[in-house]
Amino acid sequence: METFSKLTSMLLHALETREPTVDLLDSFIDHWKSITNYYIETTDDSRPVRQTDIPWRLKQMLDILVYEDKQQAPEDTGPCLEYLLQHKLLETLSTLGKAQYPPGMFQQVLLFFSKFLSQMQKPLLHLVNIYRPVQKLIRLCALPGSHTEKEEAQFLLVICSRVKQDPHALRYVLEILDQPAAVMAASYQSQSRTQTSSHRTEPQQSCSQSSPSASSPVQSESLLLSALLQLCRSQRAPVRLKAFESVVLLVELQAAGELLTHHTQLGELLAGRLLELYSLLPLENLDPLELQNWPHTAWSAQFSGCSSEAPDHMTNFFCWLDFLDHLMRAAPQVLSEELAQCVHQLWLLKVLHPQLLHTCEQVVLASTSVLCAAVRLVQSSSLLDQLVHFLLRTDALTQLLMQRCDHISDQISLVSLSLVEELLQKPHRDILDVLVLTFLQSRSYLSSPAAGQEDKPPESSEDSEDLEEDPFFSDSLSFSDDVLPPHPPASGPGSADVVNSFLCLVPVQVRSAQLLQEGGYESYVHDAHTLVAQCQQLSLSWDWPLSLPCSASRSGEEVHFFEGHLLKVLFDRLGRILEQPYEVNLQLTAVLSRLSSFSHPLLHEYLLNPYIHLSPCCRSLFSVLIRLMGQVMQRIQQVSHLSNRLLDTRRHLLGLKQETGLEHLTLLRGVVVLEEFCKELAAIAFVKLPLDQDHLDQD
Repeated sequence: METFSKLTSMLLHALETREPTVDLLDSFIDHWKSITNYYIETTDDSRPVRQTDIPWRLKQMLDILVYEDKQQAPEDTGPCLEYLLQHKLLETLSTLGKAQYPPGMFQQVLLFFSKFLSQMQKPLLHLVNIYRPVQKLIRLCALPGSHTEKEEAQFLLVICSRVKQDPHALRYVLEILDQPAAVMAASYQSQSRTQTSSHRTEPQQSCSQSSPSASSPVQSESLLLSALLQLCRSQRAPVRLKAFESVVLLVELQAAGELLTHHTQLGELLAGRLLELYSLLPLENLDPLELQNWPHTAWSAQFSGCSSEAPDHMTNFFCWLDFLDHLMRAAPQVLSEELAQCVHQLWLLKVLHPQLLHTCEQVVLASTSVLCAAVRLVQSSSLLDQLVHFLLRTDALTQLLMQRCDHISDQISLVSLSLVEELLQKPHRDILDVLVLTFLQSRSYLSSPAAGQEDKPPESSEDSEDLEEDPFFSDSLSFSDDVLPPHPPASGPGSADVVNSFLCLVPVQVRSAQLLQEGGYESYVHDAHTLVAQCQQLSLSWDWPLSLPCSASRSGEEVHFFEGHLLKVLFDRLGRILEQPYEVNLQLTAVLSRLSSFSHPLLHEYLLNPYIHLSPCCRSLFSVLIRLMGQVMQRIQQVSHLSNRLLDTRRHLLGLKQETGLEHLTLLRGVVVLEEFCKELAAIAFVKLPLDQDHLDQD
């Protein structure tokens, strides 16, 4: 009985589904013939399509196709879809849309294609009678003077969405059809390995070298990708948003990385748009400080609708830069590296490099400021690689940028120092290696100790006779308990002395911080903890040594030591801190504080160990500060009512009081900055000593 019931149910189900199928096909054919008859019978070619029944007929055909698709198994093709394919209905529709007959027909065709592709469940783009009319419509998108941008953007977004669901369809959309898939896949893997292995050794390889050759079967740049990039320029925000989203869908498709890298010019198109937006920036009239400190502008922010105003050129540029950065983070590695190389070649080398070498101060200021903002905002490792390579491996550019930290123009010096600080905050080991560590590796700044003598910190500050004998420091070494920091943990001999050596460098006569009774030394320690933690987080994966390397052999000849272009310019400027603008001094000390906060043993020794024995004509951070304190004691003799003037200056810098006099203003500000800097170094040493005490011991 149960078997009979099941058989009856199956027969009833077959009858219920078969009969409507025949009716659906007849209805589908009838609607299509009604559309074709319109062209046979109608002579009025000016009548808009909306005044005909064509839109309604197309909607009925679409509804039938979607209903039929839901009733079919995924591997089966219904009679209506079969009829559409065999009679090339989509090809005919695309031709009618191209002819724009009746007027507005292209819009209706785009709507039909978009809904058809998005609502059908089974993959279709690999079918020749589907992808060929799709390709024809893509060629008609984003043409000049188009009045159907909205429908075009939606159509292209649907295509990219279907490609994401069926990655193999991208080959058909881009017309890459002349090579077997297996052969192409093997070729991609080989090229990918070659490019990956050569990335480090030749990172500035021209991106055009990986684009299609003259015999390449692909001209996709004139189809899908170029259409999307053109729609990204639209004045209508919804259109631009759909175009941006379409590009994201394609780029983040892991299976399409090699395809897009080796068979399209996606990198050139995206980098070319960056150049176009950059060229619109009026560099001669822009505020360098505004450029340098430009806030993070997410590429999607322009579509938030928070402002009715059109974005300006700077917003457009930084939004596109963020868009590229986002794409490189989401893209497969091979594509991400290709995009970054294109930005390197087309923007950094061809455009920014000549501007950085320009003789016009404003052009140098603006281009360096843009570069500073780019370094700060970039998050993708691929683009950061190219920025670091451009700045630190381009012939003569690195030395020039370092020299500009000590430029005759204070503005250029300021923005150059800011660029260095931004670099030091990026997670890239090469930055410190190239700028500092390479020059310190030999440790030839050390003198040869006497036989049996080791360069260890003394047991107490009473052994610092070299400082006590200096007439400028006889008073500064007598400090009271209220200015001493809490003693660090007993992690090694002389740990407190290292901290106190920096803390007590500033002579008592020119100290003013305690007069305001502001945040005490604990606030400096808190800030130092934050800074040291940031630097440690950056360097966790850099595999730095835990101990100092052996120093260079000094038998026979004196080993020449050069601290490197960066440390040279920083020490030179630090020695002139009493003569420089306040803003430059702040930026200078910020860079030195950050360098001192890294936990590499060489940096710790050279920047934070006051007790190393320096070779003749060599200097360290501490030795520069000692000489500077001598200048302070000489220069303050010229200032009357010194304590009051220093207090007024500090209050003014804190915004608590108006400046009352200009005499000795630069000197007084320099003294205040110097006092703050020494406290910062003392706090950094205090934080690092429990962690790095072993680095104080010399080999």
